Amino acid sequence: IFTFVALNKYGKPVNVPDVVPQTDLEKKRYDAALRRRQLSLVLAGKMKPNEATELKSIFE
Repeated sequence: IFTFVALNKYGKPVNVPDVVPQTDLEKKRYDAALRRRQLSLVLAGKMKPNEATELKSIFE
């Protein structure tokens, strides 16, 4: 997993607009990415399994 940081001309981090998926395919990929991120965080011990709501939704 990679994290990219947008920088201004002075090299300071700046906010960027959130990604908003438009098509059905983009929405499916966005949701799948969120589940993969949550799984990664749980496996790394950085998120409690009961907090991984998107991941839990697969099994409900």
